[in-house]
Amino acid sequence: MTEVVFQPVGKRVTAQPGDSLLIAAQAGGVGISAVCGGLGICADCQVRVLQGAVSPLNDSERDRLSDADIAGGIRLACQAVIAGDGVIVVDIPAESLSAPQRSQVEGEEIPLPVEPAIRIHDLSAIPPSVDDLRGDWERVRWENERVRWENERAQGLTPSGWRITAPVLADLPGILRQHDWHARLITNESDAVRWLPPDGVPLGFAVDVGTTGLAAYLVDLQTGHTLGITGATNPQIVYGEDVMARLTLAVHDPEGRARLQTTILDGLNDLLHTVCDQAGAHSEDVVDVVAVGNTAMHHLLLGLPVEQLGAAPYVPAISSAVRTPARALGLDVAPGAWLYLPPNVAGFVGADHVAMLLATATPDRPGVTLSLDIGTNTEVTLNAHGRLWCCSTASGPAFEGAHIRDGMRAAGGAIERLMWQNNGLRWATINNLPPVGLCGSGILDAVAVLRGAGLISPTGAMRRGHPDIRREGHRSWYEIVPAHQAGHGRAVTISRADVNEVQLAKAAIRAGIKLLVERAGLSEQDIDRVIVAGAFGNYIDLANAVAIGLFPPLPPEHFHQVGNAAGIGAKRLLINAGERQRADALVRQLDYIELTNHPDFSDRFAQAVRLEPEPWE
Repeated sequence: MTEVVFQPVGKRVTAQPGDSLLIAAQAGGVGISAVCGGLGICADCQVRVLQGAVSPLNDSERDRLSDADIAGGIRLACQAVIAGDGVIVVDIPAESLSAPQRSQVEGEEIPLPVEPAIRIHDLSAIPPSVDDLRGDWERVRWENERVRWENERAQGLTPSGWRITAPVLADLPGILRQHDWHARLITNESDAVRWLPPDGVPLGFAVDVGTTGLAAYLVDLQTGHTLGITGATNPQIVYGEDVMARLTLAVHDPEGRARLQTTILDGLNDLLHTVCDQAGAHSEDVVDVVAVGNTAMHHLLLGLPVEQLGAAPYVPAISSAVRTPARALGLDVAPGAWLYLPPNVAGFVGADHVAMLLATATPDRPGVTLSLDIGTNTEVTLNAHGRLWCCSTASGPAFEGAHIRDGMRAAGGAIERLMWQNNGLRWATINNLPPVGLCGSGILDAVAVLRGAGLISPTGAMRRGHPDIRREGHRSWYEIVPAHQAGHGRAVTISRADVNEVQLAKAAIRAGIKLLVERAGLSEQDIDRVIVAGAFGNYIDLANAVAIGLFPPLPPEHFHQVGNAAGIGAKRLLINAGERQRADALVRQLDYIELTNHPDFSDRFAQAVRLEPEPWE
């Protein structure tokens, strides 16, 4: 018997010599993507064998892997066969994992010095006596601030003292007496935030508040290390899947705005306790909080009026960065912790896009860089030789499974990949469960694959007379999974109406790209790199996205999928206070283009509806 260890998921599986690594993974519930079913055709199941004996590279692998892949030790899990007993260690790249092992909270990180907004002061005090009856705060403050005051005076500065509130002060007497008159004070600017034991670790909480999903991170503010990470659906979704539905509730229901704020704060507290449980930490030790989100999510979190966001000219209540007491808002953090939100750009380009641009270093890249954060709203920025333009496109929730008959979120049994083989579709589902619907990446694949097979026209019409196209009155649809193969006993289909939803979503994004490029006096072929962020953007097949005209037809090496860059940007703003100044400067650089009143948007949108790489007339 052989033990196969699959990393980074840490799963150990017992297997037999002669089994492929893919069979071993499937037996152990490890989700390696294999849309062709293990025939060695799709090359989705790429892995690295770090230790142990497997069969040599075969012809199928040589045909489907590049020289660089082979030199880097890449194998196809379906072709690499266990060759003996012992232990085999396999590394699964993120792009080979099916959705349960991939997470919408993950993203690429650029190294950053740890210089947070909070300061750590290790303090000591002389114990009280009958001759020294000063209060605990006065004795700690005098003994430790005196040196700082003297240094400030010597530099010609006016000495500044710490400000403390009763909730923060309440912990001081106990900590001093339990730790031999030593304590650790956390401050933010001049505000006392939290008393900790002398070896206490100050923690930070960063969260990306998306319209559909939440991503949260717990960070050690001394080292910058991430201690906990989790994601969840935004609980506000019960009040509407898109921003406008929630704005409508907030405007027309007297209790709507308060209900939406309470709902999101409850969701954030759930995430906070989850990441603290992962780290064995207490939420009261979280001394700094950063939240990013689009402008509507930003306002609903803070309880700000949103009427002005729903009508032209779509002006936010505040554009600049916000710093507000976190506990007063309702977050279960340290009594003096502050919540920081970076600046918004406009009514529909928010702080989350600013965080994404920081995380991807978009403003610093040479040449022409296109950066997109794809979600219910898609924000797009073009950096053309140092000049920055941005816009927001209402891509809608189709790419998240909404408004699609058999659409669903990325859960077990969702079809996430599709390919055309032997005159029919083959599918891969999350968790390798029987199919029950299509998540976003599967929906895009379905349209692209059926378009490539000639079953869907460039206008989105389904081919008449084809035996696999079903019709009933004005409805037409293609049966992807027969009822007897589906997990719920019903056929999984894609209809003409579903294709139309995808066309509208992709046309909004592509029209936005086109207009930014034209504003810069360039063509789409001048783009040097395309950075694709967001949960959906991380999982899509780029070739299929280009085939239906979602992205310009550029060489594959020009595209770079980076995961949840907004969440990673929130972490950067938590770890390094200098990023907050960079965020302010970045917003001043961005030239925002409002597409709703752009004279060419309607024409570009109408052209971009066509399912072609180059839809322009």
